[in-house]
Amino acid sequence: MEHKPVLLTEVSNYLRPEPNHFFIDGTVGLGGHAATLLSQVLPGGRLLGIDRDAANLERAKKHLSEFEDAVVLVCDSYANIRVHAQAYGFNQVHGILLDLGFSSVHVDDPERGFSFKSDGPLDMRYDRTQSLTAEEIINSWSEDDLARIFRQYGEERQARLVAQAIIKTRAQTPFRRTHELAELVAHTVHQHGKIHPATQVFQALRIAVNDELGELQRTLPECVNLLASGGRLAIISFHSLEDRMIKQFFKTCSDLKVLTKRPVVPTRQEQLENSRSRSAKLRVAEKI
Repeated sequence: MEHKPVLLTEVSNYLRPEPNHFFIDGTVGLGGHAATLLSQVLPGGRLLGIDRDAANLERAKKHLSEFEDAVVLVCDSYANIRVHAQAYGFNQVHGILLDLGFSSVHVDDPERGFSFKSDGPLDMRYDRTQSLTAEEIINSWSEDDLARIFRQYGEERQARLVAQAIIKTRAQTPFRRTHELAELVAHTVHQHGKIHPATQVFQALRIAVNDELGELQRTLPECVNLLASGGRLAIISFHSLEDRMIKQFFKTCSDLKVLTKRPVVPTRQEQLENSRSRSAKLRVAEKI
């Protein structure tokens, strides 16, 4: 499936790119948002793009090659945004974007293990050089820790029951594949409806493997410090845990003025054209 950047028009309208502006895209992915911003900051502007996934970054490099020296790409977590901003001269920038969704590339490649739609290894790492995988969590973490992440990160009501079933099953045969885990969860929770019963467990594992909430919490203050007065921070989230954290931070940070009283969501047309945009929520704040 072709990758389509979510809320592209809305992001551009809120960040207001102009010539000579400097931007940071902390989750550059395949470069969809970055290309639109770069096309409007020239001449004189620059963009720093950061992504944990080396394969995504290579594709972004090709996508953004026409912008030459105006774009700097770095393979790392956005949690280290300050280090790279200072290294490449992106202090006091006009705007920062974080798109917290995982890309269609991750979903569509069974070998990455993010989805149970196709069978693959229990991996789920954005950065494939890190050691912790979903397989390690499922096969080595305690019942209490498994139940905790399923409940906290996946908001799974039957978290304890799922954790107990995993412990019992892995004692005989360790989990290796996404389908094995998805089938066990489905048989355990007996949930019916449009959403597959393993969805929340897989979300929880992805968040735990990549420390997504921890990295976001650490990064938000860094973003504010990097913004110039009048600079804007735009964040796209895809589940309630992230959205609540962003909303609370924007509300309590004295250096920010909230520009989106309610989160901006995709138009009906965008949702029809890109089903993965349906849960997206954009919140934007301006540095005072």
